[in-house]
Amino acid sequence: MKALEVAQMTLDSESRNLEPSKKQDKTSGIGKTRSATKDQIVISNVRISQQESSPPLVTALKASAEQNAATFHFPGHNRGRAAPSSLTQLIGLKPFLHDLPELPELDNLFSPRGPILDAQQQAASLFGSLETWFLVGGTTCGIQAAIMATCSPGEILMLPRNSHISAISAMVLSGAVPKYIIPDYNFDWDIAGGVTPSQVETAIKEVEKEGQKPAAVLVTSPTYHGICCDLSEIIQLCHSRGIPVIVDEAHGAHLGFHPQMPNSAMHQGADLAVQSTHKVLCSLTQSSMLHMSGSLVDREKISRCLQTLQSTSPSYLLLASLDAARAQISENPETIFGKALQLAIETKSMIRKISGFQQLGLSGYEADEILYEDHEIICELVETQSITFAMNLGTCREHVQRLVSGIKHLAATCASTPAAKRKVEGGNSALFADIETSLIPRDAFFSGKRRVSIENSLGEVCGELICPYPPGIPVMVPGETITKKALDYLLDARSKGAVISGASDPQLSSIVVCNM
Repeated sequence: MKALEVAQMTLDSESRNLEPSKKQDKTSGIGKTRSATKDQIVISNVRISQQESSPPLVTALKASAEQNAATFHFPGHNRGRAAPSSLTQLIGLKPFLHDLPELPELDNLFSPRGPILDAQQQAASLFGSLETWFLVGGTTCGIQAAIMATCSPGEILMLPRNSHISAISAMVLSGAVPKYIIPDYNFDWDIAGGVTPSQVETAIKEVEKEGQKPAAVLVTSPTYHGICCDLSEIIQLCHSRGIPVIVDEAHGAHLGFHPQMPNSAMHQGADLAVQSTHKVLCSLTQSSMLHMSGSLVDREKISRCLQTLQSTSPSYLLLASLDAARAQISENPETIFGKALQLAIETKSMIRKISGFQQLGLSGYEADEILYEDHEIICELVETQSITFAMNLGTCREHVQRLVSGIKHLAATCASTPAAKRKVEGGNSALFADIETSLIPRDAFFSGKRRVSIENSLGEVCGELICPYPPGIPVMVPGETITKKALDYLLDARSKGAVISGASDPQLSSIVVCNM
């Protein structure tokens, strides 16, 4: 393990460097179900203001659930009367009481005129957008809608090669043609970073030389590891050519709510930004927001795309959680992250003072196993050369102390082991440096396929989307020629404990390829 990464919530311009300094989204890379059952969950007596106690959608859902009505509608548990006992023993009856369908008083997500519209407008005001849509399909749904609304079949989408898999699925849905930008790569940490304005400008000029123009530019900022791009300059560059900019801001819903944090994508002029409100903010998992500003994107097209992609039976618990998360931030938008931010800074300082833990010769997976088994520390993300710990509004000092203690113990006990004498090597060249696209993602997705052994796959056209997960960055994309570098990377990641997502054969003894 080269280092342990402390997520400190995209603090400042330091995050522009390729020294990872934060992150968010939970899955351990060693394939084990984990729960902190020994930890007592403590809910502090936080003062609830009148503003936070009456978000419009939360208020409407509460009133509807309290009706003494004879109910003859779905869902089948009938407001908890037939709720499965195994689940009510876990979470109680209240979630079922509030798990309601699209009743008139609760508004319609696809054509909001009541509390959903009110809640979305208040969110737009808080996040600085012209319009905001609530999402119950996660940021994946928002990225897909943004790309579908800006890119028609055959049009060019410019995007970093380390974009999330949702961008790849969006190109399958839209028929867009990718023009990849190869991000900077940090070999010590084995992570890809952000893209620079000069890289974007170079890519645009390459497209223009071919007599074309990108229909949209997608930028990931911050990345999963908290690395921010110079969005203002990238957006200015694109807007000067009339090109809309989509920002995958999944890990940046908190940006702009503290003077030590970078501005949000909306405040830097993005046309569309999609945020995972459930990550750093406090809505329920799977709930996100899509924000729009400017006039380069057709808002009606966004709405039509979302209607195509989202469920016709949205969860009002998810929708209400978005409204509640917005209200929570609205109470003290400039100070709410103060304590968490200070705790992150202190944690980073304490970990930096621990000697020896960067030279232990452990992979991230090995270090994670020790921290979990010995100290019940559950991280956000495990990779070959790093571990990411996400800090948020719910992070408490006792858990930070346990983390620091665990790392100290790790450094002390592993320094004298044989593992400390071996070096965990990263790559020696950027993983995405020699990409060759033979088919666009849509054509590859729908093409005929066959299975070949991994030994015989070199040079074939990949027919499936394969990536270590998390973070969900594809190493192989449908339509790309399979390279030795990509194969070696996947096999090495698997050998170190990574879960390989998307591959029909997770052991990678075979790969599905396209018939050419």
